[in-house]
Amino acid sequence: MACESWALRMANRTRGRLPEYFSSQVRTARRFYLNLKPRTGGPLTVVSGGWERCSDDYRIARASFPYFGVEYVAGGAGTLRMGGREHALGRGTAYCYGPGVGHEIANAPGERLAKYFVDFAGKGSLRLLTECGLAPGQVRVVDQAEAVEKAFEDLVRAGLSTGDHAARITALHLEILLVTLSEHGAGTRSGDERARATFVRCRDTIEARFLELESVTAAAAACHVDAAYLCRLFARYSPASPYRFLQRLRMNHAAARLEDGGSLVREVSAGMGMDPFHFSRVFKRVHGLSPQAFLRRRTSG
Repeated sequence: MACESWALRMANRTRGRLPEYFSSQVRTARRFYLNLKPRTGGPLTVVSGGWERCSDDYRIARASFPYFGVEYVAGGAGTLRMGGREHALGRGTAYCYGPGVGHEIANAPGERLAKYFVDFAGKGSLRLLTECGLAPGQVRVVDQAEAVEKAFEDLVRAGLSTGDHAARITALHLEILLVTLSEHGAGTRSGDERARATFVRCRDTIEARFLELESVTAAAAACHVDAAYLCRLFARYSPASPYRFLQRLRMNHAAARLEDGGSLVREVSAGMGMDPFHFSRVFKRVHGLSPQAFLRRRTSG
């Protein structure tokens, strides 16, 4: 805990005391602020920004906010209440708030949100947000998370720098970020987009926790959805069922362990909570040959 606290202090690269709106309910963070009193009517100005992984008890409730704020979820799951509606948060979700826009953000049970944020003000701010379809109070799902995350990373890196032109460079990266959101956003969150966001969150959860998930029922519970709904999501957005997706992840891991040559078939199957016979059947269904044949091919090759 002491090391974690030290890392958090070092990551908060700011110019003085932290702003009051920076949450203390975070486990790790890289945050900065540049100008807490931007000139009224002045140029586009980044006030603060960063990345943070929330702690278990994370919850933010604000009736308003002094600047325009854009947040983007890079991992975990949670909920957002804004404009009288509740939105499920998962990787790929972006949302905006600002003066007069109340909002509440919290983790989903058993999850920790990881998210980027940037706060800004100045001439042209509202126009840029409107053009990218993310005016205050709106929520979007992006179709290329990697592109948006890179744009945010570039912005945070610029904000954390100590150069003489850090503020100007960060403002330019903000424009790039907003254009990137416009390029890769999927519009406002209709029912279809909320379903796709839930699918992406479930897929990412299964990819991160496949070793502990032995069934579709277990995967659905980890994703906080019903098993039947999880199957419908995969039927709609994936070429594979959740069962086949999960088993391929598990069998790819098993093949990697066997490929290393340090584990027996029975050890690998036991480590995955499967009896050797069932393990062999699933392995052959996924890879086209039994674990024993896989090992013989490796040694003969």
